[in-house]
Amino acid sequence: MAEFNNVRSVAEMPEGDDAKRSFYHRMFLEPQEKKRSMKALVVKQAKKTCSCTPAKVKDYVFSFFPVLQWLPKYKLREYLLGDIMSGVIVGVLLVPQSIAYSLLAGQEPIYGLYTSFFASIIYFIFGTSRHISVGIFGVICLMVGQVVDREIQRAGYDLGPAALSVLTDTAAYVNTTISPMNQTSQKLLCDKSCYAITVGATMTFIAGVYQVAMGFFQVGFVSVYLSDSLLSGFVTGASFTIVTSQAKYLLGLDIPRSSGIGSLIATWINIFRNIHKTNICDLITSFLCFLVLIPTKELNEHFKSRLKAPIPVELVVIVAATLASHFGKLKETYGSSVAGHIPTGFLPPRPPDWNLIPNVALDAIPIAIIGFAITVSLSEMFAKKHGYSVKANQEMYAIGFCNIIPSFFHCFITSAALAKTLVKESTGCRTQMSGMVTSLVILLVLLVIAPLFYSLQKCVLAVITIVNLRGALRKFKDLPKMWHLSRVDTVIWLVTMAASALISTEIGLLVGVCFSMLCVIFRTQRPEAPLLGWVAESETYESLSAYKNLQTKPGIVVFRFEAPLYYINKECFKSTLYKQTGVNPVWVKAAKKKAAKRMLREKEVDSGGNQTSVSMDFVSEPLGFHTIVIDCCAVQFLDTAGIRTLKEVCKDYREIDVQVLLAQCNPSVRSSLIRGEFFKEGEDHLLFHSVHQAVDFALGAQGHSGTNASK
Repeated sequence: MAEFNNVRSVAEMPEGDDAKRSFYHRMFLEPQEKKRSMKALVVKQAKKTCSCTPAKVKDYVFSFFPVLQWLPKYKLREYLLGDIMSGVIVGVLLVPQSIAYSLLAGQEPIYGLYTSFFASIIYFIFGTSRHISVGIFGVICLMVGQVVDREIQRAGYDLGPAALSVLTDTAAYVNTTISPMNQTSQKLLCDKSCYAITVGATMTFIAGVYQVAMGFFQVGFVSVYLSDSLLSGFVTGASFTIVTSQAKYLLGLDIPRSSGIGSLIATWINIFRNIHKTNICDLITSFLCFLVLIPTKELNEHFKSRLKAPIPVELVVIVAATLASHFGKLKETYGSSVAGHIPTGFLPPRPPDWNLIPNVALDAIPIAIIGFAITVSLSEMFAKKHGYSVKANQEMYAIGFCNIIPSFFHCFITSAALAKTLVKESTGCRTQMSGMVTSLVILLVLLVIAPLFYSLQKCVLAVITIVNLRGALRKFKDLPKMWHLSRVDTVIWLVTMAASALISTEIGLLVGVCFSMLCVIFRTQRPEAPLLGWVAESETYESLSAYKNLQTKPGIVVFRFEAPLYYINKECFKSTLYKQTGVNPVWVKAAKKKAAKRMLREKEVDSGGNQTSVSMDFVSEPLGFHTIVIDCCAVQFLDTAGIRTLKEVCKDYREIDVQVLLAQCNPSVRSSLIRGEFFKEGEDHLLFHSVHQAVDFALGAQGHSGTNASK
């Protein structure tokens, strides 16, 4: 075997190594020459980036606008029917959800329809996934709603829930009562609902800018810190907060929306304090809606392979509830809270409030990360399933522009949603054209149908929101299976879920990320480090604690450390090695020195007593092995502390006549050892490409020394 960058042949070995040549054959590996000219690399990259040719411009435009690539190749007869069917069905499902989730985001129902409409069109232009449905997502709406409530309170608006105001002219000047802390402020330019969408649109703009910046600087790697277990726990924890925020609508209670740390507990305390004020009409309506929605949803899932399209039960419930509320005059008779007037058409575009950016810039960071992480993961999942490729970087651009552009049209933050994506896929979607069909369905509602939902009770919308959380809440059923597969992932799920529900969604996400990183650190801090045994009639070595019938070579201990060796686990490496070998060289050296001193003292007193022979026996007590082979196949890297630790271990064992050999080091580790001057001159042959080679070398070396001793 050759050192990483110093190759020697067998013939070049010293004369005293004749015996070693008979049992050990060095491998010849010549390292690649690495050009480390940073200047040349920068110049080359600059030329590549700054060069402009017609072909490069065309490729850039086509990659930035994927619709220009796939639309000319659209197979009308093959794709159109499936796209129309899936687009119409998703649109029908999206209308009631858009209205319902608007309440969750603290907005008027019309803004939810705007958001779904513009997101579908923009993703049609910029998106590379054929199947994902981009629109309103419950967890994102919850996070937006919390920020909106906070900013409304800061602005001095009354936080008490009132019936949604009639939206006529959002730019009209409205006299508003300012709280004492805001008495020096100018008069507000719009009412509470107008200010709410201003906050939501501003945060949407900032989140979109973050997402586009992530795509431009190619920092999508941030999403790798959001593992599946972490995201699942976060969504489940946020689902409890969503259920809590919607509970007051189920009961028809008029209580303020709690926000901040511990909002879930504070909200339930308020609910039970006001439980005697429950609106019986809203309670009965909620119960009836649950009775219809849950069984029908279960039937849709159970028979989804037989049904060509899911039953649009949400739309049926909304139509029936609206008719019952209108003709039964539930608002006038029983005081039920209704959606109110939903205007037709579009409001004139308006830029975000630039003065609000400092207030919401920090809040937009976790929302932007969650939005693009969910979108990219779903797009890659369905692309792999259907055999095509997506560009993760372009997906970040797409979801970023789905937020930046609509923010000028009174919209709030969007992302991909799993439930609607599954419906879209199962109903025959073939291309992004399905999203355009969905936007046309929503456009029809915006232009014609929207005012008909005036009498729709808010409790019906709350029921729709809660029923759509069944998937996230069902994750508790998967916990035993998750525990069986990975206990660490299960603990991450539980910690993230509990923090998201009991503290707050943003802090819960941060807690989950930090805890999952700590789990990775702890797993490398206390890794597995078994002794290895030889598999008979092979060159393989495996863990003695994991497999039976493994053999050990006399006088040789094979040790494997299954983690990088760096400053965090260097002490663990040493203590585990000492424990597994049963010999701590520091203690052995100290015991020998102590025994030698005692022997000298005894010689001064008595030159030939029995005590002296006992001491000599102790000093010469055999260790049981002469060589330690460290299998480094699982050591991905070394830092300076790791190199120093290996030096200390080799030195300490050498002083008690035990040699340490390293085997199966990857090129990075070998390079680190060479740069760290691990090998003394002439010791480069003590680095091996396999454990079997190292063991053969140790056996031959011991046999050679034994022969010399007999002579």
